[in-house]
Amino acid sequence: MSWTPNQIPPQDGRVAVITGANSGIGFHATRELAQRGAHVVMACRNEKKARQAMAEIRADIPNASLSFVPLDLSSQKSVRDAATLIRHQQEKIDLLLNNAGLMWLEEGLTEDGFEQQIGTNHFGHFTLTLQLLERMEKVPGSRIVTVSSIAHRGGKIHFDNLTLQGEYGRQKAYAQSKLANLMFAIELDRRLQQAGALTRSLACHPGISNTNLAVPGIVEQSPLKIGKVVDLVWPLFTQSAEKGAWPTLYAATSANAEGGHYYGPRGWFEAMGAPAPARARRYAQDAEKGQRLWQLSEQLTGEHYPHG
Repeated sequence: MSWTPNQIPPQDGRVAVITGANSGIGFHATRELAQRGAHVVMACRNEKKARQAMAEIRADIPNASLSFVPLDLSSQKSVRDAATLIRHQQEKIDLLLNNAGLMWLEEGLTEDGFEQQIGTNHFGHFTLTLQLLERMEKVPGSRIVTVSSIAHRGGKIHFDNLTLQGEYGRQKAYAQSKLANLMFAIELDRRLQQAGALTRSLACHPGISNTNLAVPGIVEQSPLKIGKVVDLVWPLFTQSAEKGAWPTLYAATSANAEGGHYYGPRGWFEAMGAPAPARARRYAQDAEKGQRLWQLSEQLTGEHYPHG
């Protein structure tokens, strides 16, 4: 039997932190968890959009327990400020969904000097996760779910040139950042297990989903100025953002989802379908490369895993 959100167990008393919770996959994950009784901390960059998303959810789920925390993942200061606020508000965290992300940007750097896509997608979530671990490690059944992408298969970590200076490409930078997401999730689970923590780290991807992250990039990058055509036919070859959230929800709540594993749609090329184990390329599972990325991330962010 294929998994659907109908199989999510009651979430009463649980606290979930979701980045990018106001739209797309994050919005639907927020809605499903709130509907089942979880309190969801919506960590978003745009407060107005977050409040609008809250109102939309509460229109259908009047008792939804939601709160907003400002978070700009491209700024390490903003990440630390958000984490401090979350720790102040929440005594424990059951779920952390590292969902937000940027895709196919023009070349540029964050205020901390990171390439924008890896700076936001990876380094922002790296710091946020380590800042919140103290609220999770001793919580039974707690999970950290990091959203990667099919695009990780075309990626490589350019350890000596993370900013891709002199060789930048939008897709190249995006693939590097999504590969980093997957490697981070796998390496984090290794460290959590070694430390005897009760938390597990998992990764997932949404397949090819019709979200506001993907569509503008696809249209803008389409060749021969056929963006309008792509805009029209794109929904025919993708699944909805709602179904794109299913692998995230499966990794976060299913008793069959295991730490250190990767989940995505079960259909052709893992593009669409019900959640199932996904294929992580060998590069992403390489323990030596995972440790090297981790050590470099600690060095560049100044954040350190509390158990060494």
